[in-house]
Formats: sequence, structure tokens, C-alpha cells
Amino acid sequence: MSSRFKAVLFDHDGTLVDSEAVHHALWNQVLQPYGVEIPRDVYMQHYSGVPALANGEDVRQRYGLSPSAEALAEAKNSAAAVYLQTHAFPLMLGVRESLARLNAAGLRKGVVTGARMFAIAATLRSHAMAPEFEVVVSADEVVHSKPAPDCYLLALQQMGLQASEAVAFEDTEHGVASAIAAGVACVAIPTPMSAAQDFSAATVVVQDMAAAVDWVLKRG
Repeated sequence: MSSRFKAVLFDHDGTLVDSEAVHHALWNQVLQPYGVEIPRDVYMQHYSGVPALANGEDVRQRYGLSPSAEALAEAKNSAAAVYLQTHAFPLMLGVRESLARLNAAGLRKGVVTGARMFAIAATLRSHAMAPEFEVVVSADEVVHSKPAPDCYLLALQQMGLQASEAVAFEDTEHGVASAIAAGVACVAIPTPMSAAQDFSAATVVVQDMAAAVDWVLKRG
């Protein structure tokens, strides 16, 4: 099969790895001393796929907390770093098979995420996947994380690609907005944690990664 695309750019949390339930639990761990617990439906609607700093600001305003957004985000990132010292986020279903299909088709691959680099590094190390990806762009490399387009624009620059030559795989509304704002076609793959979000801006919405790869390979 041939494809008009030259590269696939993967989101991390909820796309490559099944991590959002852990992130939800870690946020509630951080907020426990303040007597706050984020309900699952609220997390799914407002926090899934959103960078920690933006979530920190939302938590501060929503629950009337005194710590700064920066302090809350740093506490969450510290909790995640501790977790990842002894655990690894499991891969989403079909990831390895999908990577193999993209490799066979000669497509280049990168990771573009609003997560911190330590989290992506833990995934690549734990699952021996570092050789799969040509570039990794995290929130650490840009001033404005998703839903701004900066991370996708940086990945395109590093890979020497035009926006029309890449396609993004994303599982959240914020991720879709980031890719589309950068001019990158975006295949949305909603998960149970993000299904209630608005995916109307996506180029196409599919049920799983296998279907996402099918769509890419059919774009001849």
C-alpha cells in the first residue's frame, strides 16, 4: 500500500500508552490534603489529555485552592515521576502491530505530546521502543503546549516535513486542536476516558489504532 503521508506523529498518553486512569489517580493523590477529589466524569470531560500546568490552573479555580497552578502541576509531575520509577504505563491495544504496519509501508514516526519528557522516556525505555521514533517532542521543548500548535510545528521542523506530509494520532480534543492548528491532518482515536469530548475538528474519527493505520494507508 502507498500513502500520501510521509510520517505519523503519535500522541503519548491515551494514544501510545493507557495512562489516563493513573493520571486521574495521581491528581487525586495530590489533592487529597486539600480535601478535594476529582470525579471520574469531571476528569474525563475537562482534564484528560490536558498538560499538567493547565490542569493545575483549572483545579485551582474549580475547587478554590490556594496553591498556584505551577505548584499543583509540579506536585503532580513529581508524583508521576515517582510512579514511573517502579511502574510503566501499558501500551494501548494494537500499538506494536500498528508500528510494524507503518514500518512496512516506509512511513516515518515521531512522538508529539503535552507530557513531560521523563514520562515519554520511561515508556520508550520500559517497552524498548526508542528506535521506533525519529523525533520526540514533549512539553519541555515548547513554551506553549497543546492545544497550541507549537509541539507539532517543532516536530515538522525537526523532521524537515511540510504539514501536509504528516498525520497525527490523537485521543483528546486538546490534542486534535493542536494538530489541526499546525495544519496537520488528525485521526482521532477516542478512549473511554476521552469519549465525551468534542472531536468535530478531527480529520476523521476511528475506533482504534488499527483503523487509524487503515485510514492512513488508504490515503494514496
